[in-house]
Amino acid sequence: MEISALLTSAGINISICIVLLSLYSILRKQPANYCVYFGRRLICGGARRYDPFWYERFVPSPSWLVKAWETSEDELLAAAGLDAVVFLRMVIFSIRIFFITAVVCIAFVLPVNYYGQPMVHKEIHLESSEVFTIENLKEGSKWLWVHCLALYIITSAACLLLYFEYRTIAKMRLGHITGSAPKPSQFTVLIRAIPWSPEQSYSDTLSKFFTNYYSSSYLSHQMVYHNGIIQRLLRDAERVCQTLKHVSPDISCKPRSLTQCTFCGGPTATNSFHILSNEADSVKGMEVGELTLTTTEQERPAAFVFFKTRYDALVVSEVLQTSNPMLWVTDLAPEPHDVYWRNLNIPYRQLWIRKIATLVGAVAFMFVFLIPVTFIQGLTQLEQLSHAFPFLRGILKKKFINQVITGYLPSVILILFFYAVPPLMMYFSTLEGCISRSIRKKSACIKVLYFTIWNVFFVNILSGSVIRQLNVFSSVRDIPAQLARAVPTQAGFFMTYCFTSGWASLACEIMQPMALIWNLGVKVITKNKDDSYETLRFPYHTEIPRLLLFGLLGFTNSVIAPLILPFLLIYFFLAYLIYKNQILNVYITKYESGGQYWPIFHNTTIFSLILTQIIALGFFGLKLSTVASGFTIPLILVTLLFSEYCRQRFAPIFHKHPAQVLIDMDRADELLGKMEELHKRLHNIYSQIPLHTQKSSNNAESSSPFPNQELPDPEKLKPEEGDAVAKELWGFQGNDSGQELDGKPSQCFTRASFPKDDRTPQTDLDVFT
Repeated sequence: MEISALLTSAGINISICIVLLSLYSILRKQPANYCVYFGRRLICGGARRYDPFWYERFVPSPSWLVKAWETSEDELLAAAGLDAVVFLRMVIFSIRIFFITAVVCIAFVLPVNYYGQPMVHKEIHLESSEVFTIENLKEGSKWLWVHCLALYIITSAACLLLYFEYRTIAKMRLGHITGSAPKPSQFTVLIRAIPWSPEQSYSDTLSKFFTNYYSSSYLSHQMVYHNGIIQRLLRDAERVCQTLKHVSPDISCKPRSLTQCTFCGGPTATNSFHILSNEADSVKGMEVGELTLTTTEQERPAAFVFFKTRYDALVVSEVLQTSNPMLWVTDLAPEPHDVYWRNLNIPYRQLWIRKIATLVGAVAFMFVFLIPVTFIQGLTQLEQLSHAFPFLRGILKKKFINQVITGYLPSVILILFFYAVPPLMMYFSTLEGCISRSIRKKSACIKVLYFTIWNVFFVNILSGSVIRQLNVFSSVRDIPAQLARAVPTQAGFFMTYCFTSGWASLACEIMQPMALIWNLGVKVITKNKDDSYETLRFPYHTEIPRLLLFGLLGFTNSVIAPLILPFLLIYFFLAYLIYKNQILNVYITKYESGGQYWPIFHNTTIFSLILTQIIALGFFGLKLSTVASGFTIPLILVTLLFSEYCRQRFAPIFHKHPAQVLIDMDRADELLGKMEELHKRLHNIYSQIPLHTQKSSNNAESSSPFPNQELPDPEKLKPEEGDAVAKELWGFQGNDSGQELDGKPSQCFTRASFPKDDRTPQTDLDVFT
């Protein structure tokens, strides 16, 4: 690929970024768009100015960048939780390591590559990208020691940074466990595969079992019931109620009267509906809690069992309960608002079949995805494309079209196809039977990561080799050499992919085009006068794989084609500012994994380092440099040993709870006399149907953030300490809250019901005024 094609792609994407970022800085100041760009602030409390004559609203400004930069890690931890902090530390790690890599490779490796052979160089924009790769070195070159030394520096710096980050985040995870308010999940065990007995119910069987074997520690239990018609009716009725509440009363006729919604308590206009007074009166005083599942639903062989101490719950969750491992299966329970209730109805004996089926489905989809990837590679090889389709030769002779097709179009097409991947992988993770939303998102993250690395990196290399009629791997011994031949030829495509999937995607992320269109449609089509809005969860399952993919591309191209490094560094800097802004203003943290995404990042980074070393080893062999090859082999072994040490030293902290920590927490609560009160609050903490009381509904109505409030300028929005008092999670039922509260000063405490979907309208909430 020529440098001119790369410059064309870079120019197009830079223009897109400038336009979108300028639009964002204007649109975020418009009162009609507050619900799009300040969703978290509106729920968590904040100030804004509603001034139609404020001229600064129509002038782009970079003040949001300054505010994102000034926010400290402690403020971010209090506002968004540990997962958000871990994600941004991933970005910071990437900035640090690729800054070191860029300095070393641009200063030393790139000049060696460029002047590797005696030749007459053209102007930079007329050069081929392969001139800047290691392919430009002649065989037996004495300058390969520069590449070997750079590889040692990069590996040493990466391992050192990984070690310190792993140690820091492990401490933060322990602090997350010990420093937060008491959580019901620490006292609760999820029991599945309860054996069926015709003589008694599941509840009686469970009570008899734990009374017999855990009489000193067993407290009580809460059964799981079949997701039936009652739960669906409650959910649908609440949605209808909220829809009717926002409809303008002048659509069809004047409302004759208002009646109170039975389920959520909101006033509903009766435009075209006849209200039957007898039926309304008969259910007027009925509470949703009276529709108990014990009388209307069927018990399932699963339950939440509560124990007197955290240590008792930990022991029960870790040991095998009976000689049949398919019965009485135990796991530590997720937080109440993190439970994925639908999957608790799946029989445990089906889970292993479901996991195999989803694995087969994911692999099959990977092979289906070979078709668009191969087509995309054909666009990057115009010579082969013109031979296969002679009628395109006239069009391809035009210089600008040639540059657009080779430099911009392939990466755009690949990104469009990739939009179908995250929803499908999330669906596969749901089918697996994950018991919590955080586990489901983590599973989807791993699937998207594998899929992305395989298709963007390996499949592009393989398909490119086939199109160019190169030999594909004939044996295992040829893998390093074949990768070494193929990677430099794809350096141009990887750079254009960085422009499109990196820079342009970040600009689209901060613009939130789908939310913006949805907001406009709601106001225009439904004539909604209120600023109803949806709260979004941060898409870790899409952003972490993208971050790791660019890390893989950066490492593998560092000593082979270092021209990509400055562009990657720009991406990581933009990612840090944009993601931080989005986490502070847009995304709500309803549930989190407690930093469990870091081991995924660590392991993938180690994989990227080893793959880089293998490719470099293959190139040193092709260039007949036995000294460089000999020094690379020990580097691979040392990297593997470092990975194993980290796995033994830090990884268990992310998979299990330390008994010592839990025992100390139990003793502290006993000394303070909190245990008895905690036990009383355990009984109704896991409710399968969210209870919407009259009180919470009235709170939601009286605290609407938009209609008649004068709100200050969003540019002056800044996290302030003390906006809210941290509440214990034990008030989950009592205060109608499903938000995880960890007893720290925070800026985001909502009073909201937490539905089943990751993206649901939030209407039953308190907003700080």
